[in-house]
Amino acid sequence: MTTPSQTPAGPQTPPEAAQRPYEHTEHGVARRDPYHWLRDVGSPDVLAHLAAERTWFDTATGHLDSLVDSLRAEMNARVPATDQSVRWRHRGFSYYTLLPEGREHAQLFRDLNVLETEESSADEQLRDGNGGELLLDANLLDDGSGFVEVGLTAISPDDRWLAWSVDTTGDEVYRLHFRDLTTGEDLDEVVPRSYYGGAWSPDSKAFLYTVHDEAYRPWQVWRHTLGTPVTDDVLVLEERDERYELVVREPRLGGPVVLWAESRDTREVWVLDASDPEAVPRSVGGRRRGVEYHAEPARLPGGREVLLVVTNDGATEFRLAGAPVPRGADQDHTAWWDVRPEDPAERLERVDAFAGHAVLSLRRDGQRCLRLLPLDDLAGDGVLLRPQFDCGTLALSTNLEPDVSRVLVVEESSTEPAVWSQVDLDTGERHAVHRQEAPGHDPGSYVSEMLAFPAADGTWVPVTVVRRHDTPLDGTAPCLVYAYGAYEAVEEPEFDPSLPSLLDRGVVYAHAHVRGGGELGRRWWDQGHLEHKVNTFGDLEAVADGLADGVVDGSRIVTRGLSAGGLLQGAVFSRRPDRWRGVVAEVPFVDVVTTMFDASVPLTVTEWDEWGDPHRREEFDWLRAYSPYDNLPPAGGRPDLLVTGALHDPRVMVWEPAKWVAALRATDPQWSPRCVFRVELGAGAHTGPAGRFAHLGYEAEVYAWILERMGLAD
Repeated sequence: MTTPSQTPAGPQTPPEAAQRPYEHTEHGVARRDPYHWLRDVGSPDVLAHLAAERTWFDTATGHLDSLVDSLRAEMNARVPATDQSVRWRHRGFSYYTLLPEGREHAQLFRDLNVLETEESSADEQLRDGNGGELLLDANLLDDGSGFVEVGLTAISPDDRWLAWSVDTTGDEVYRLHFRDLTTGEDLDEVVPRSYYGGAWSPDSKAFLYTVHDEAYRPWQVWRHTLGTPVTDDVLVLEERDERYELVVREPRLGGPVVLWAESRDTREVWVLDASDPEAVPRSVGGRRRGVEYHAEPARLPGGREVLLVVTNDGATEFRLAGAPVPRGADQDHTAWWDVRPEDPAERLERVDAFAGHAVLSLRRDGQRCLRLLPLDDLAGDGVLLRPQFDCGTLALSTNLEPDVSRVLVVEESSTEPAVWSQVDLDTGERHAVHRQEAPGHDPGSYVSEMLAFPAADGTWVPVTVVRRHDTPLDGTAPCLVYAYGAYEAVEEPEFDPSLPSLLDRGVVYAHAHVRGGGELGRRWWDQGHLEHKVNTFGDLEAVADGLADGVVDGSRIVTRGLSAGGLLQGAVFSRRPDRWRGVVAEVPFVDVVTTMFDASVPLTVTEWDEWGDPHRREEFDWLRAYSPYDNLPPAGGRPDLLVTGALHDPRVMVWEPAKWVAALRATDPQWSPRCVFRVELGAGAHTGPAGRFAHLGYEAEVYAWILERMGLAD
């Protein structure tokens, strides 16, 4: 039961969750868990407690409503009333999305093939958006829940069919539909449960899609033939090993479909001739523990069809190999040949093949870069493209057609809105064709720069520092530090219309590139997961201490992170409560040991290679040593804490933040009112509300809380 103190204006004290005796015993170690009962999210008691938490959040932050409104208005003003995307070509049409004025979600349009130029006027773009053929309007998909997330939109090779999927709860279960673009009508053939990714057959008669199990692991690939009941769909590939997830990717026009099974450190790839309904997937190189690879179909000069393979086989930072297209039987890695050796200074991430060139996506000097190579000289230097913006990023955009001499790329930074350019594959010359609009925003008012600070073991940890040009780095400005640090993931800098609202108030924004991520290549991840996970926590603390040493105001540092980054926040909340003025832990993974023991929890088994398997005593000890729920800080001296969660989140179960908050409050009642838990009780996703304005409204709430901690709420 939950017992908040009530007044007509709302509760004056936070909810107090009941403690019910429960104990875990593993490896002879007993762990008390008095809030274990909160796992039963369908029970009235749990739902009542979560509702009380949301009521307390609304009450405790209600005095910030005017600031939230101001922030929301500022953020919304940086979003164009009508926002049209860059165009991408697909056979006879140009496709693009349009965000209509006042609407939350995008519409998908197409026109007869035209090339966009930078000189196209806003009036011409708006006319094109309103005059094009409307294919899908996500704003019409709301079933009353208030949440809409489109999973995929895939155009068939003949441009007649649209495969599209939608989630209206936030649980990442997508209903898959098929729309006849000649009539605008959807077929009655609806797949009730599908996941991300899909691929059309070359004849446009069948569609391959993935299905996830009850643990949210995509484990099957199915084929649906248009005009037949979905009950007749055919299973194409199944992955029974619970450590692996299946992925399917639509090929660039005309190539075989690529499928793969991946765990955190191992991958097997198959190719499938989707034009043959009887064909089965054929392995490109088998499966070997610890070996990752990916394959890209390519046609070499002279017409030879091969696969370009990016792999860590014998190459820590990955190398490029070649492989025959397996036909009639599986093959193993002995069929591969060397194409381009590993460069220890570059983390090779992927390869995309076009008619005469390959484009390598890689990380060099901490930046995402592209290397353009002719197919007849894949071992050469080619042309290296670096981001044009300070502390920015560069990536391939949507390029569906293979027979091209130019490709579309996108560049942006934390303060520079995205710019799309056509890049000449021979010379690397850029020609801007589309720019993201941000009304009233002046990128020249801001500065992005890279600093670095030493961790306890002497490793220098980079941090991107963003500020207004007139905000000094002399130890007087407040600072928001953001970090993630897991899965070798890199959260590339992207323009966020909410960030200037912090920067314009004199806040320094610092993105700490802690170990566990992939900013500095595979070694950066190797040093920040499994038994080395504590390096992630120490790195964030080292960055904050370095910033506090004369760069920003050390008494006004707030730290923020989401999911695995929320675990990071939970850990540093306990390890260094003195360091932070406030901590924002969004959907935090904080009950680490209990979750990693429970294979019934979504995605747990596939996570053992990242965090550790507690069934093994050594790995149990790693996890128990830092799990925030098992390592609460001492009472007194704790920073203010904002926690978020979502009832339907399939990635971090809502009971994790609920249990952690309850335990923190019970162990420090005097501090308890300074902890708020913003829980989504209805439809809502892992990353918060869907829709451009709804999500900015969420950011406004979080920013208002942060600004108050910094003394800037007036």
